[in-house]
Amino acid sequence: MSAEKKQQLTTVKTALERAAVQPRALTKPSVVVGFVDFLREQSVVGLAVGLVIGTQVKALADQLINSFINPLLGLVLPGTGALNSKVFAVHLGHKAAVFAWGAFVAVALSFLTTAAVVYFVFKALKLDSLAKKKDAK
Repeated sequence: MSAEKKQQLTTVKTALERAAVQPRALTKPSVVVGFVDFLREQSVVGLAVGLVIGTQVKALADQLINSFINPLLGLVLPGTGALNSKVFAVHLGHKAAVFAWGAFVAVALSFLTTAAVVYFVFKALKLDSLAKKKDAK
């Protein structure tokens, strides 16, 4: 091998070593690269999609409770009106405290319905097996 070829190989080798040592910040800002890596590694996009879908499931469950379950329970329970309007009052002297137990029960039913829908969709789509595979890695 000639001296000129050796010099060229040495120059190429030195250039490659310098390129490998240089930080990634020269090609892209390190903050942007770090943020994109964070999004990929932490599945933030999946979390955002889950949040949006969860919000819509909550709205659907609330409407189901308000449109169907509250009026049905209002027919069965004593008094008039839907479940949301059920209250009881405690009187102490000349003061009274009104407890809206019907609204609380309606919100509890909404929570349980939302949790059940999310659970059954999670199981139906077999998303729990994906989480186990990810943990195994």
